[in-house]
Formats: sequence, C-alpha cells, structure tokens
Amino acid sequence: MTAAEDRLQRLATDLAPQLLNYLVRRVDPVEDAADLLSETLLVMCRRTRALPSDDHEARLWAFGVARRVLATHRRGAARRAALVDRLRDDLQNAVDEPATGQEAMLLEAVGALDPLDQEIIRLIHWDGFSQVEVARILHRRPGTIRSRYARARETLKAQLHDRPKKTPAGR
Repeated sequence: MTAAEDRLQRLATDLAPQLLNYLVRRVDPVEDAADLLSETLLVMCRRTRALPSDDHEARLWAFGVARRVLATHRRGAARRAALVDRLRDDLQNAVDEPATGQEAMLLEAVGALDPLDQEIIRLIHWDGFSQVEVARILHRRPGTIRSRYARARETLKAQLHDRPKKTPAGR
C-alpha cells in the first residue's frame, strides 16, 4: 500500500462517522445515508491524487466530496419523482379514455380467456413479440405457445363473431 493510500485509509476511518452524521442530517430517508457514505468513500478512493496534504484541508475536501455525492443523489431522486409523476399521469389518461364499442368487446373477450392465453395474446398483439419470443418470456416451449395462441385466436374469433353488431341509434 502506498503512503497516499495509507493516509486515505486513515482519513476515511477517522472521518466516516462525521461524514455519516453529515449525510444523515441531510437525506430522507435516513437509510440512504449509509449508501451515500459508501459512494463518498468510493469517490475519495478514486481521487486519491486529489487528496490535499494538510489534514484540515483533506477534511474539507472529504466533506466537499460528500456534498457533491448528496447533490447527485438529490438530482436523481428528483428525476425519479418526475418520471413517476409523468407515468402516473400517462396511466391515468390511458385509464380515463373510454374504450370504443369494438375495443370494449375485444377487451371483454380477451378478459374471458385463460390468464396464460390472455398474456400470450397481449404479448403478441399489444407488445409486438413473436411466438418464439413469447415462449422465452413465459418460459414455455414454442410448440405450447403456438398451440395455445391458435386456440385463443379461434376462441376470440368465435366470441367476437357471435356477438350481434351494434347499429347506430335511429336506423
């Protein structure tokens, strides 16, 4: 171990409780503080060459590193919260849009299928996977997926064609 690495190890050992307290007072949930301390120490190890030679300056440097790690954490949390809000809005809008008559009939018909067959239909038609890819996703044999898909399609055709067609009012 080099002298700089030895010094960094001593400094990290001495400062870790102080850095942890610094982070605990600034992060919510407080459980994140331990992870942030770990990231801070990792950055310090990577940047050993930037470690000031004076112990007081080295302490200031370490707290600066912790502050930057905390800022990065906060930016990431803000981005995640914004993404969650956007996804929540998108999902709410999708749920709020009423299905047309044909869409409602299709959703009802698919909903009447066996849960595995529903998933096969959705993965193929709504998510764009091939039957072989669906087999991999569902951990089933391709032949099983082919036969279940064929039966599910026939069931859907029968359900959708047996329903009376709705005509507009007044005709």
